Amino acid sequence: MVKLDAIDVKILTALQNDGRMTKVKLAQTVNLSVSPCWERLKRLERAGVIAGYRAEVDIDKLFIPTQVWVEISLERHRSEDFSRFEAYIESIYEVVECWALGGSIDYLMRVVSPHMEGYQLLMEGLLDAGIGIDRYVTLVVTKPVKTNRVLPLESLLQAAPKPAR
Repeated sequence: MVKLDAIDVKILTALQNDGRMTKVKLAQTVNLSVSPCWERLKRLERAGVIAGYRAEVDIDKLFIPTQVWVEISLERHRSEDFSRFEAYIESIYEVVECWALGGSIDYLMRVVSPHMEGYQLLMEGLLDAGIGIDRYVTLVVTKPVKTNRVLPLESLLQAAPKPAR
């Protein structure tokens, strides 16, 4: 676990909102001079807390995508069954998120496709791939209500359990 102080949290929060912020603007935002702010930023990058910098693309400006959430249940629940499914899903670019779950379903996937026919072909391919899918349920996204990529770091860190000593 990486130990963070209030300034580190401010740096991370600022960069979540604007990853292209200049060194000077970042230092001003967190109320530090440029050199100490830059050193903290590099330390956070080296520690892997900052996993990368990306552009957020508004796909709706390019075309109207079909987005679906898919609940997946596997036929069997052995380690090799999960590994085979997960390795295969890694290669499918339309699957933009996939979460392993505990409970009545095994996986929840978010799929983005240019149209419903493309999604249907994808699912037919997954069923034919022999990766152990027993059943799936498609949940079609009708509109986004809240999509927030910025984590409330300060609140989460205050509520997080402290590591045992």
